[in-house]
Amino acid sequence: MNKARSILVIGPSWVGDMVMAQSLFLRLRERDPEAAIDVLAPGWSLPVIARMPEVRCGIELPFAHGDLKLAARRRLGLGLREVQYDQAIVLPNSWKSALVPYFAGICKRTGYRRELRYGLLNDLRKLDHEILPRTVQQFVALAEDAAPLITPEITPPRLRVDRARGAQLRRDLGLPSGTAIALMPGAEYGPAKRWPVEHYGALAKLLRARGVQTWIFGSGKEVQLGEQLVRASEGTAFNLAGRTSLSDVIDLLGECIAAVTNDSGLMHVAAAVGIPLLAIYGSSSPAHTPPLSETAQMFYLNLPCSPCFERNCPLLHLDCLRGIAPQRVFEKLQPLLGF
Repeated sequence: MNKARSILVIGPSWVGDMVMAQSLFLRLRERDPEAAIDVLAPGWSLPVIARMPEVRCGIELPFAHGDLKLAARRRLGLGLREVQYDQAIVLPNSWKSALVPYFAGICKRTGYRRELRYGLLNDLRKLDHEILPRTVQQFVALAEDAAPLITPEITPPRLRVDRARGAQLRRDLGLPSGTAIALMPGAEYGPAKRWPVEHYGALAKLLRARGVQTWIFGSGKEVQLGEQLVRASEGTAFNLAGRTSLSDVIDLLGECIAAVTNDSGLMHVAAAVGIPLLAIYGSSSPAHTPPLSETAQMFYLNLPCSPCFERNCPLLHLDCLRGIAPQRVFEKLQPLLGF
């Protein structure tokens, strides 16, 4: 019996990119249904990877973002040699991200030409931004034997949701029964991607007046932001920021009928859960990293100064976000709520 082809994917360091990487895994399995796919990635991402049925296992990359730790990367690579991977696909663009596959002795090491990775990678691809303008397309293209001549079709990510666990989490967190909408006010990149917290609060009050709960999701870094939103909502929103793991968020999103979110990693998580999504763009552009969901709607004013891709508004007015009124977002939610 022939051994199934085994592939090691070096995963990205950001939540949204890790979710989008599932489209690559789906394409690899489409090309070879028996392929065994392992993903080497930061520890925080392992709960997300566990919700991807295409992946055999997630392997923790035990280095902080930016760490070189050459000797430790060599030890990790040597320890993976016994697996005898047939191919490595390196998604990050950094030089150091290609070290582990090289030390693991993987015969075919695929990735884009970045940071003088000649030798570390031996299947180097030129990135054509005209054919591959979106991050997810760039990921999926690496599943092919050569760089594509046309833009590839994308199968959207779809994370597995545990409905029973979501219902139990709802009880454990003291969340009342009834209709709920997720609010995701954070964006780790910076304030220029965050719809104003007072706008989120106004939306929460509009929803509460119709009997709809709002649940605030975010990381431990966003606890205070969540509390600001609670105050802006006059106590109507529930702050779950910092109280839930990524696995919890996935299952609790399955309890929601929709999500309102900035362009952030959690936006991609919500899209992959499959609930209707209202995504708000400021300094970034939906042309580059849109939510991969047919039910997603995007709010983007496309002002002359947009997209600037800055962390903070260089003109200090944040009109690209302040100009998106809570009432407008509320009106888009009304068909989902039956009124």
